[in-house]
This record gives sequence, C-alpha cells and structure tokens, in this order.
Amino acid sequence: MLEKIRTAPAPIVRPNAAYDYDELVQEDRVHQLIYTDPAIFTAEMTHVFGATWVYLAHESQIPKPDDFFTTRLGLRPIIMVRDAQGQVRALFNRCTHRGTTLCRLERGSARMFRCPYHGWAFLNSGKLQTVPWRDGYACDFDDPKFNVAQVPRVESYRGFIFGTLNMAAMPLTDYLGPISGPIDEWLDRHPGGRVVIREANRLMYRGNWKLAYDNSSDGYHVIFSHRSLLETENRLAEEGDKGMSFYKGRPDDAPMYVAYMGNGHHFKDKRPNIEKRPGALWEIEGAAPGTEHVEGELRRKLGARALEALDLCASEPVNINVFPNLSILGNHIQVIEPLSVDTTNTTWYGTAVVDEAGIWGDAIHDINALRMRTQEQFPNFGEVDDLANFEEIQRGLAAQEDEWVYMHRGLGVPGRIRVADNGVITAPATDEVFMREYIKEWRRLMRTPPQLSIRREP
Repeated sequence: MLEKIRTAPAPIVRPNAAYDYDELVQEDRVHQLIYTDPAIFTAEMTHVFGATWVYLAHESQIPKPDDFFTTRLGLRPIIMVRDAQGQVRALFNRCTHRGTTLCRLERGSARMFRCPYHGWAFLNSGKLQTVPWRDGYACDFDDPKFNVAQVPRVESYRGFIFGTLNMAAMPLTDYLGPISGPIDEWLDRHPGGRVVIREANRLMYRGNWKLAYDNSSDGYHVIFSHRSLLETENRLAEEGDKGMSFYKGRPDDAPMYVAYMGNGHHFKDKRPNIEKRPGALWEIEGAAPGTEHVEGELRRKLGARALEALDLCASEPVNINVFPNLSILGNHIQVIEPLSVDTTNTTWYGTAVVDEAGIWGDAIHDINALRMRTQEQFPNFGEVDDLANFEEIQRGLAAQEDEWVYMHRGLGVPGRIRVADNGVITAPATDEVFMREYIKEWRRLMRTPPQLSIRREP
C-alpha cells in the first residue's frame, strides 16, 4: 500500500523572505544561506534526501535473512533489513503506535522488532504481529495503516543499496549514469568484483553537509590543508613521492583530472599519475609501523605474485562521489549524514577483499590485514584536516553581510574545460567545475516540488 506524503511547496517562504534559488546559485558563486539557513536545510530533507536515490547501506552489512543495520535517510531513522524471505527492505525505525524508535541497536539479527515503549511487535517485513491486551482497542489491527512504513523503492547496484521516496524517480542505473563506470572499475580490481564492509572511523563536524560534498573532488586544497599528512607519509621516503605527493609543484600539469558525470555525481581520477606496472601502486603507500613484517610475509608466500597482492592492499587513487551522500575514496566507503544545518556525521567504512575462489589461498588474511593498516592513514591524519576546514567555513559564514561563496576556479579559462559527447565534463584536478555543476542539480531539485510516498505491507 502506497501513501502519498504531503510536502511543503517550493520555493520555501518564511517571514520577509521568499527564496529565489536562481539568485542563491549563480554561475560563479553561491549565497551563504544555502549553508546556514535552517529552512533550506529542512527543505533539503524533502527535495534532496527524499526525492533522489540516497545511499543507505552495503549488502555485506545484511548478508543473511533476518540481518539488520540501522541508518538514516536524511533525518529519517531507518532499519535496513533482509527479511525472513531474503528481501531487502528499508523500514522506518518508528513504531506506528506512538512513534518511538523500534530498534536501538546498530546491527544484529531479528525476525521481529518489538517496541520498547508499549510492546507492539512487528515482523521484519514491517507487518504488525502482536499488540498487548488487544481487547482494549476497538480498531481493526489488520488495517495496513498499523504496519511499519517503509521506503517504497529500494534498489542495489553491485552491492551498494540505495532508496528513494520518489515513485517518479528514474531507475537507479539511469540515475548513476556514467559514474557507474568508475564504480565498476573500483570493484573489478577485487577478486570476484566485490568487497565487504568492515568497521568504521566515525567523525562529526560542526558544519553543513554540503561542505563535505564540495570538498570530495577538490584538488585545490590538498597541498595546503594536508601538509602534515604528506610529511607523515614521506617521513621515511628518500624521494618524497609517497601518498598525494603528485599535488606538489603544478598539479594542473599532471595527467590526473576531475570529471562531472551528471545528476550531481563527480569523479577525481588520480590513477594516471601512477605507472601501469605491478607494484607501482604499493610503492606510493606511506609507511605504517609494523606493516613491513606483513609485506615481507606476503613476498615470502607469493613470490612474483606478491606485487599484485600488494597493489590490492594499496589505496586506489580515486574519489568517486555519488550525490548526495556517498563517496568511494581509496579503499574506503564514506557516508555523509546530515544532522542539522550545521552538524554532520561523516563515517569512513573500511573494506576487505573477498576471495571465494581461493585465488590467494591463506595469503588473503595477510592481504586484508595490510589493507586495514593502509586504511588507517587518511581518516586519522587527513580527514581531520578537512573537518577543521568545514568548521572554520561554517564559522566564517556567520559574517552574514559578506554574502557570497565563490567556486569559479577554471571558469572562463580557454581550453581548460572539455565536454564529451556523453555530457561528461572534465577539467584539471584543481578545477571547481564539479562544484558549479552539482550545485546546479541541487538548485533544480530545490525548485521542483517532489511527489513522495511511503509503503506499507498490505
């Protein structure tokens, strides 16, 4: 059963201010209100995090029937569950009686969710199963309105699960469009073309969620903001060429590039900086204490094949960004979770190699151990630099009389930006074209009244 959701009209109106999104988003700049105004944030939860395909979870987080994982769709608390029949569902984590959360655990296995407040119990399909002392009610509990609401459209792309409340949204594969190419390439470097999610670095910053998405393909800040990380990665290197050292000098002259791929998605590809030979990717990994022993064991076990295994441990030099909340960075999956106009969670999940065919034998344990160690570096020593920047931007935007935020690097420079026949826009790695293009998609969504629905089991 589908229920249409009443949504606020667009544009949003508040006393003394009618928002004109064409005024707030201009060709070379955006108004600071899009980062600071609570009314705009509230509208985003409907127009963006309701009307688009939003990343919810990875299939490896709910591998078996009855497995569940709690997350959010915008501000909506969600239980991602593989029900008793194996169907993946996104249930609203909300009892239909008084509205309290049904599940207060991060993950687990359950055939049923029982409300801790009054004991109503629901199957993991969302269907109401039991109500204590039912004879105190005169209603018909077979009415579907008492079943848990759920996201009406849930689809998966190669293990990445997305959901939307918008019944009119294009199919997920169409929404992803060209960005599915980099996702495929990222997965296909792994045996069997898949990974599993492992534990996460969980961080929070006092700033708007779009600041993280603005930054996710920004090559302009690296050499300035991440200087301490670069020094750490190169502290034992004779050549000083570890990690993101290719940003030194004139990064726009390097073969890496940034690409805007439509529907808000963008991609920074640093792989052209790396030689195409076994071991080249591993050679730029910064040293981490103890990893030399695992590396030595891999070389002993695998001989000539060790370089291929070590490249699998190394971070893939890509930034794959799926609007509005998913980034694949190195060997990580990063999820952006807005909490309020000026508070955001950013979670960096590690990934492990799956070797069901036994390609690597017992060396797979060393591969994943070493992979975990290499995944420590950026979340611990680089992401904190970015979060500090986001918080300082949010603080600076409190100077409301200075209204504009500029994103015009590369704009109007002859020959700098190229548009392919399929519409993909490419530019040098420090260019801000991806910001200008994704914010146009944000503007389109904010101007479009969405038609949202929820679903309940009949």
